[in-house]
Amino acid sequence: MFTADDRDALRAVPRTLADLDGNIVGLGDVDAAALGRNLGVPYTDIPDPFGCCDSYGEHFTELLARQAEPLGVPVEFVSNTDLYMDGEFEAVTHRLLERIDLAREVLGEFQETVGAEYVPFVPQCEQCGILTEGVTGIDLEAGTVSYVCADREAGDGTIEGCGHEGTATLREGKLPWRFEWPAQWVVLDVDFEPFGKDHAEGSWPSGVAIAERVLEEQPPVGMVYEWLTLDGDALSSSAGNVVTVDEVLDILEPEVFRYFFAKEPLKQRGFSVASVDRLVDEFDRLERVYFGEVGAEEREREFAERVYPMLVEDIDPDRVRIPYTFAAVLGMTDDPELREEIARREGHIPDDAPEWAIEAVLARVERAREWARRTGNAFDYELKREELPGVDFEERTERALDELADFVAAGHDGEAIQGEIYETAKRHDIPTGDFFAAGYRLFFDDVEGPKLGPFLAELDREFVVDRLRRER
Repeated sequence: MFTADDRDALRAVPRTLADLDGNIVGLGDVDAAALGRNLGVPYTDIPDPFGCCDSYGEHFTELLARQAEPLGVPVEFVSNTDLYMDGEFEAVTHRLLERIDLAREVLGEFQETVGAEYVPFVPQCEQCGILTEGVTGIDLEAGTVSYVCADREAGDGTIEGCGHEGTATLREGKLPWRFEWPAQWVVLDVDFEPFGKDHAEGSWPSGVAIAERVLEEQPPVGMVYEWLTLDGDALSSSAGNVVTVDEVLDILEPEVFRYFFAKEPLKQRGFSVASVDRLVDEFDRLERVYFGEVGAEEREREFAERVYPMLVEDIDPDRVRIPYTFAAVLGMTDDPELREEIARREGHIPDDAPEWAIEAVLARVERAREWARRTGNAFDYELKREELPGVDFEERTERALDELADFVAAGHDGEAIQGEIYETAKRHDIPTGDFFAAGYRLFFDDVEGPKLGPFLAELDREFVVDRLRRER
């Protein structure tokens, strides 16, 4: 369950916003005036600057919903505004105001600014729409508060009140956030509440105290989670250090991304687009451990048995996973049939693999190809598979290539081939760089490329041997 704090007041105009596709845009691309003239107003009473949703608050709830859907995470989105307007908070707000002295006492243990006039309710001015703290009286029997629309502090500035004197029902305003959180536990019957570490020493203890001592309710079980980082830095939309779910799912299967969130939830985790191959390798091992295909210690087996069923939609031992970097190698050719042929030849697709499993394999190839393109890494090259590039080598280079072909034909791994490239160049008195360039020209029609030995080891051996001999 995700509660949107959309009854909160807009305290400042942001520097950037996100459209419903997750694209970050500047204020010049939207109706920024709609924000500037609504400081202090609840998010759901502010027009959507993009003009696509009913309010500013609804825009961002919809954005989150669209990001959660492709992940296959079942989320129930709840609007605080709706809860207030429907009267769901009314009873718990009434209880807080009945015990206002105790509420002040408990909150005062966590917050120095709690005075004798403090009221745990913020009415909305019926005249200008801002949420004001200028409460002047409480009528519990009528279920109303009276107020003067006064100035309120917002960050480093002040939001000016209009001075209107009025009366608001308990549906026409909101609770301060330290009271709103435990009130949500009551209203929504919350039994488990994960929260960021920034709440662990402040709002969580105060929420527990308010629930137990003021509301006389059992607080939920809590879990503190650490920050997530992107490429080593904090996620920040204003700094542009963001990645959307759609962008991630262009390079990862949803179950792999879900695994990222499932592993070590109590520790800080960093997501790196450049290093997703390692994340995929971890997930693939988890899957193999779950099906008993590899040996593992008891703790790893228990983790796999508990977590894996949460990650995949259908548990099926016939699912086929090819190594992510090998998928990136296959992505250097655009021919799906050739991709499948190579994967079968290298033993990555069993003869009896069902069609849906093969489709999943080819889908991983597409994702790995997108990863290579996006990061410009060692796999971001186009293999000239269909025809031999136009090449013209010196005789000693041709002899050296033939020797290298014999070495590959004998069956060696990538590192051995890499070492042999150096030795072959040395034996034929060819500058090492020139010999590598000859290999890149044969396979990519270029003078540079990925680490050549391991790359050649990933391709089907017959093709590599024939290409080194310039036969196809």
